[in-house]
Amino acid sequence: MSSLHPLPPPIEPGQPLTALAPMQDVTDLAFMAVVAAYGAPDYFFTEFFRVHAQSRPERHILRSIDENRTGRPVFAQVIGEEIGALVRTADELARHPIAGLDLNLGCPAPKVYKKNVGGGLLRDPARVDAILAALRAAVPGRFTVKMRIGFDDTANFERILDSVNAHGVDLLTVHGRTVREMYRSEVHYEFIGRAAARVRCPVLANGNLTSAAKVETVVRATGAAGVMIGRHAIRNPWIFRQCRDRAAGRSPAVVTLADVRGYVDCLYRATAAPGLGERAHVNKMKKYLNFVGQAVDPAGAFLRAMRVTESEAELFTVCDRHLLAEPDRPFPAEPFPGVIARPNCETPEVVTAGSSLETVTA
Repeated sequence: MSSLHPLPPPIEPGQPLTALAPMQDVTDLAFMAVVAAYGAPDYFFTEFFRVHAQSRPERHILRSIDENRTGRPVFAQVIGEEIGALVRTADELARHPIAGLDLNLGCPAPKVYKKNVGGGLLRDPARVDAILAALRAAVPGRFTVKMRIGFDDTANFERILDSVNAHGVDLLTVHGRTVREMYRSEVHYEFIGRAAARVRCPVLANGNLTSAAKVETVVRATGAAGVMIGRHAIRNPWIFRQCRDRAAGRSPAVVTLADVRGYVDCLYRATAAPGLGERAHVNKMKKYLNFVGQAVDPAGAFLRAMRVTESEAELFTVCDRHLLAEPDRPFPAEPFPGVIARPNCETPEVVTAGSSLETVTA
């Protein structure tokens, strides 16, 4: 059954939908442009706008909407629990060229859920229902939701899905883990399948979608209308194009380590900004390269060397050593087992030096 507000047409009609997940400090104007250069998704989603009584939409996030030159629609994501402030923000964002408004019900970062926003709201289905009702009434166009399957457990899952139905949500993205599971558990794709069977709107599957082959498997198994990919699109910005090629029966182009080295250059140029010092710029690059490094070598040598660099010269020396020694070697579609991008989020009691990784929450 189609949603009340039809979704924007995909790049290739009839294929599963693709979306780049909203990731704090990652999915800004620059990163969206870089991903689009390698093969855009059907939809982009902004970093979340923090909403409270005194908030106003952050200017740097508005840039990813107002200055979007990718040719693809951008949905604006909000996070908060004060209904009046959420309605006011929805009205403010409607004055910008957004494809729709997305509510974050899934962020698992403790500093977020402890404020009873993001994934924290999944503990209070009555509050979720009230927020969905208010935003549906306030948003004249597309209203979408991104959620996890629960907080500690899945006891409220079906009740929240019923609220999604009751309030005419136009697109639902489901990350198949609870908030407490963060990124440490296997993804419970069966719950995404249950959502796809229960709600009337299209459902996007989210969580550990590592490759085009994995996307095909998950879409088939869950009955989802498509996928939202986050961290693995940082590692592999070709992934959306690869998904389209695979769905169309085309052979995806082989990506080499030399291509990855070009991607690093592209990222570095795109993320340069006035007032951003060299050390800060290098640390920003580490956030991306922590994910790229999952598929560079099985021992994690690139990651260890990259994480301790402090200057542009050091960073690119490491990149050249690991990516140009065998420039024609294919870049694996899947990350190497056991090579962890974010030890402080994906394994217990481990701290990584050199860059903060906690805010990459898709």
